[in-house]
Amino acid sequence: LACGDVEGKFDVLFNRVQAIQKKSGNFDLLLCVGNFFGSTSDAEWEVYKTGIKKAPIQTYVLGANNQETLKYFQDADGCELAENITYLGRKGIFTGSSGLQIVYLSGTESLSELVPGYSFSLKDVSSLRTMLCSTSQFKGVDILLTSPWPKYVGNFGNSSGEVDTKKSGSALISTLVTGLKPRYHFAALEKTYYERLPYRNHIVLQENAQHATRFIALANVGNPEKKKYLYAFSIVPMKVMNAAELVKQPPDVTENPYRKFGQEASIGKQIPALEEESACQFFFDLNEKQGRKRPSTGRDSKSPHPKQPRKPPQPPGPCWFCLASPEVEKHLVVNIGTHCYLALAKGGLSDDHVLILPIGHYQSVVELSEEVVEEVEKYKATLRRFFKSRGKRCILFERNYKSHHLQLQVIPVPLSCCATDDIKDAFITQAQEQQIELLEIPEHSDIKQIAQPGAAYFYVELDTGEKLFHRIKKNFPLQFGREVLASEAILNIPDRSDWRQCQMSKEDEETLAHRFRKDFEPFDFTLDD
Repeated sequence: LACGDVEGKFDVLFNRVQAIQKKSGNFDLLLCVGNFFGSTSDAEWEVYKTGIKKAPIQTYVLGANNQETLKYFQDADGCELAENITYLGRKGIFTGSSGLQIVYLSGTESLSELVPGYSFSLKDVSSLRTMLCSTSQFKGVDILLTSPWPKYVGNFGNSSGEVDTKKSGSALISTLVTGLKPRYHFAALEKTYYERLPYRNHIVLQENAQHATRFIALANVGNPEKKKYLYAFSIVPMKVMNAAELVKQPPDVTENPYRKFGQEASIGKQIPALEEESACQFFFDLNEKQGRKRPSTGRDSKSPHPKQPRKPPQPPGPCWFCLASPEVEKHLVVNIGTHCYLALAKGGLSDDHVLILPIGHYQSVVELSEEVVEEVEKYKATLRRFFKSRGKRCILFERNYKSHHLQLQVIPVPLSCCATDDIKDAFITQAQEQQIELLEIPEHSDIKQIAQPGAAYFYVELDTGEKLFHRIKKNFPLQFGREVLASEAILNIPDRSDWRQCQMSKEDEETLAHRFRKDFEPFDFTLDD
C-alpha cells in the first residue's frame, strides 16, 4: 500500500488499512509519502509512540518537509519511530527480503546554499543518482518515494487537474527520475490524486525497449472531497522478473515527460557527474609522519607502468561507510588495509570501541569476497592480541538488518569484568526475554553456511571463537548488541546502550582516534616489516 499526506491522522489511516486488509487480505508494506506528521496536537501520536496503539502493518515513512515537524525525525539515517513505524532516512535505498528495491528521498527541494534539515539539495540528488546509476548493469529501480512531484511530469500525459506541472514540483526530482527509471514513483503534497498514464524510458527505434514508469500522486488522508489517498498494488521485484515480461509496454504508454523531441529535457543536465577521483579518496595518509605506511595504490615505485588498483564494489546509494564516499567521517578512521579499514565507533560503548569495515561496498559478512574475508580475519586476530595486551577480551557482533554497509562491531571488555561464559549467558538470557532465538553455532563454522546473501541476521562472536546466531524474520531491536554489552551483567553502563546518547565533539573524537592509532601501531600488520 502507498499513502499520501497523513498529517497526523493516524487513526483514520490505520482504521482504513485494517478495513482494507480485512476485505482483501494482508499487505506486506505501507509506504507513506508527503507529510506524515501534521500541525495538530501530539496526543494522537503519543498513543502509537508509547505502544498503547500499534500500526497494523509494517509502515515506512519519509522525513520532514517543514521546520515544524523536523523534531520528530532525530536520526538523519532513519530510525524506528514507534512499533511497526520506521523513518527511512533522508536519502538512500531500502531492499526488501524479496529483493524489492525502494529508493527514497525525504524533504523538499532547497535552492539555497545552506540546506535546512527538511530539504534536499543538488548534491543529495547528484550522489543518489550517480551511485545508483554508475554500473553498466543498472536497469532501474522498483519504487521511488519522494514527497514533492517531479516538475514537468504532466508533459505528453493525461490532465493533472489543477496542478500545473510546468510550474509546480521539483526539477531536481525530475532529473533523479530520469536517471533512476523507477517502475513506480509515488509523491504527495499537492492534496490531490493523479495517476499519470505510464510512460516509456527508451526512445522508440533508437534504443532497446525498457520497462515503463507509473507516476502516482496521492491526496491527504481523510480529505473531505474523498480524493484517493491509498493505493494498493502488487509488484514482483525487477531482479527476479523475466526480461521480456519486464519491458512489455502497456497499451496506453506515452512518451517520456522529461524528454523533448527524443532528447533529455534541460533539467536532465543540471547534475554534473561526480569526479572520477572520488572513487579513490580512501588512498590517503592517516599520518604523514608515519613514513612506513604501505602504499595502498598497488603501485610498485620501481615499475615504469604503475598497476592501477581494482575499484572496490560501489554502493547502490549514498553510504556513510564506503571509504570513497564524501559522507565518511574520516577523522574517525584509525587504520587502513588493502580491503578493509578500522574506525572508531561514533558514540562508542568505550573509548576503544572500533568497527572493522570493508573499503568497498558490501552489505554483510555473507557477501564478502574471499580476499576481503581474509583481511577481516587478520584484523580480528590482531585486535584480539592488541586488547589482550591491555587486559581485555573483545566481543564482535554484526547486525545485518536496516543497514546498508557491513559494520563489524568490536567491543573490548576488561578481563576483570566477567568471564566469557557470563557474556554468553547474558546474550542468551536477554534474547529469551525479548523472544529472540539465539542459536549456538560450531566454533569454526562459517556464517556463509547458515545465512544466504540478502538474508537479515544478527550474530555475536566471543573471544573463544564461539558464535551465537539469530535469523531475523520480522522486527529486531536495533540496539540489542549494545544493550546486552552495556548491561549490569557485563560493562554495567546501561546509560550508554544508545549510541546517540554517547556522542562527543569532533575535537574529542580526533583526540581518541590519535591515541588509538599510536597505541595500535606496534600491532599494525599493514606496516612494512
